[in-house]
Amino acid sequence: MEFTHFNKKGRAHMVNVGEKKETKRVAIARGEIKLSEKIIKKIKENDIKKGDVLSVAQIGGIMGAKKTSELIPMCHNIFITGADISFNMLKDSILVEAEIKTIGKTGVEMEALTAVNIALLTIYDMCKSVDKDMVINDIKLIKKTGGKSGEFKREE
Repeated sequence: MEFTHFNKKGRAHMVNVGEKKETKRVAIARGEIKLSEKIIKKIKENDIKKGDVLSVAQIGGIMGAKKTSELIPMCHNIFITGADISFNMLKDSILVEAEIKTIGKTGVEMEALTAVNIALLTIYDMCKSVDKDMVINDIKLIKKTGGKSGEFKREE
């Protein structure tokens, strides 16, 4: 019986991190949702029917970070030691930032990016009954530390 191996160059495989050293790792990601001033006002006044938008989006972002390996096929399941989702409300948008921490053999960039995406999608979901003309954009890794590749910091 012959098996086809899917770990050769050009084929999908999960990277073996077994020999890597554990290090403290942090990743920060950010994204934005553009929305109407009407929605911003309703969020500030806690006048969205589904509830407190930012509190629910914060929980959603944390849950997203924890479920990343279930959503991204080659992503390792990691132990998250910290997750912080924060918001900056502007006149016509909300910036979402996720900071995810671990001590492990692989980084948390995907967890930070997933957290931002889920928090943004949660805001959309909670506000869509008011106005569906929202746009999610500019999702990016801002900073990452730890691991073999060292530090990355986006120039803005």
